[in-house]
Amino acid sequence: MDGMLENLSKTEFISVCVQDPRLHKDDLWHTHIDYEICLHTNSMCFRKKASSVRRRYSEFVWLRHCLERNALIIEIPKLPPWNPFFSLRNTGQVTQRMKGLQEFLEIVLQTPLLLSDSRLHLFLQSDLSVTKIEKCALGKTRYTVAEAIQRSSSGYISRLEDKASCDSDCESSTSSSGLGLSVDTAIRESPLPFSESSDRDPELFSCLSEFSNKYQLIEP
Repeated sequence: MDGMLENLSKTEFISVCVQDPRLHKDDLWHTHIDYEICLHTNSMCFRKKASSVRRRYSEFVWLRHCLERNALIIEIPKLPPWNPFFSLRNTGQVTQRMKGLQEFLEIVLQTPLLLSDSRLHLFLQSDLSVTKIEKCALGKTRYTVAEAIQRSSSGYISRLEDKASCDSDCESSTSSSGLGLSVDTAIRESPLPFSESSDRDPELFSCLSEFSNKYQLIEP
């Protein structure tokens, strides 16, 4: 019995759940719904073993486009189709879309090659916007992918961005007087951190061969 429990504890799993739709009012005329993505895993491919973030449908569309662009010959699962008659207040339609989003993530997380894409990890385990995810994956932020994930929701990333904005303003004014370079210039001249693909995290990629042999998806 003890041996069975020990073997079970060593089996890698990823459990993902899309839940808790919330309606947000952007302005007088526009509203949107976002969903909570809860992830629980013991896989070494993930920096956090438990996480929760909120994403909206348009961000899922962005993620699928990124994965499709980077996956080459791998077929990416489809999202729930865009519905011109979708009502944010129609419980049935919202529930159906939420179920489709979860099924999309479950299939993605069963594909080891896709787990090497750092944008997927930032999407699932950080509170960065999609614009900032792109910049972080390309090495154009003051924080690394690991820092963005480990310190999400702590205010650390916001403080770094505020400091970067201040430094950029100060150094830009210095540069205009001919005495230095702006932060943007320094970033453009620095090499990207990933040699083969800037979107793929080498540390994550290195674990996939072992992970693919032991992988098991557990539905929430």
